[in-house]
Amino acid sequence: VQLQASGGGLVQSGGSLRLSCVASGNIFSINYMGWYRQAPGKEREVVARISNSGRTTYAGSVKGRFTISRDDAKNTVYLQMNSLEPEDTAVYYCNADVEQLGSNYYDDFWGQGTLVTVSS
Repeated sequence: VQLQASGGGLVQSGGSLRLSCVASGNIFSINYMGWYRQAPGKEREVVARISNSGRTTYAGSVKGRFTISRDDAKNTVYLQMNSLEPEDTAVYYCNADVEQLGSNYYDDFWGQGTLVTVSS
């Protein structure tokens, strides 16, 4: 199973970006999908998660500005980021709990990360 993230880039404060992450490979089903981020010198933190029933959770710092969604037909999770602030600058990683074909449990998979830089 591979997760490929895209959509990062350089944006001015107040701007918007949309991240995408496609899961591919030996996939039977996907439970949770999510986005995490790691800023320079800081630990990785959760940004947003979405369950296979569509239930969402957000970090307090992004609530009201970011929206997570998923397209199960495409095994894809999105993160719409609005009103970006310099504090949002980080490498963003996607994550998915995947049940592979022939398996009876979920494994945790990570994408390679995409850099988001917000200038003031």
